Amino acid sequence: MATVLSACGGRQPLLPSSRLTVIQDAATLPAPDRNDLVAADRPSLIGPLDTIQVDVFDVPDLSREMQVDASGRISMPLIGTIEARGKTAEELANAIEDALRGRYVRNPDVTINIKSSVSQVVTIDGQVVEPGLYPVTNQMTLLRAIASAKGLSEFARQDDVVILRAVDGQRMAGLYNIASIRRGAYSDPPIYANDVIVVGDSPQRRLFRDFVSLAPLLAAPLIAIVQ
Repeated sequence: MATVLSACGGRQPLLPSSRLTVIQDAATLPAPDRNDLVAADRPSLIGPLDTIQVDVFDVPDLSREMQVDASGRISMPLIGTIEARGKTAEELANAIEDALRGRYVRNPDVTINIKSSVSQVVTIDGQVVEPGLYPVTNQMTLLRAIASAKGLSEFARQDDVVILRAVDGQRMAGLYNIASIRRGAYSDPPIYANDVIVVGDSPQRRLFRDFVSLAPLLAAPLIAIVQ
């Protein structure tokens, strides 16, 4: 490993050797296989104000499109109110089937489709071009989330990007360096629903810009000491 790297123009490797695998005689990156093109499954959970389609096979009067209420519940004829929040589409379908079975419908067959979701979102704040709420997909990572917000702003600090997350009711935070991720120093972390991403600000860069805007045009580079 060290021999291969040292032969490349005598340059020091940018990454730790434990993170780098050299493919001998490879002119290009190999093509991904089928499994590489599909992200690992992250269950899509139903949340408040999501819109779902409920289809009960052979019972058209029970099939309908509905919105989950603010408390995370839905109401259906015959069975009343059912908790939908935190369930997958399959789990909610099973709950509706259990409520219908025996009393109202023999061997009910229920299908749930999530038509639109406002609960599966990530909040991106701080020094990005377009802060806001963005939908979370199975392939969402930190770099992709920032790209969704049109990238870092002029004054963003690449080494000061925080992900805030609730895990088992406990608030947790992770500090990441975008430049290091781009170099491949460590993996691009996955992003989940309800995460909050905050990109830090660089006061030094802001002050430097303000100073330059007040100065006349210069014919040489401007070097300044910023306190």
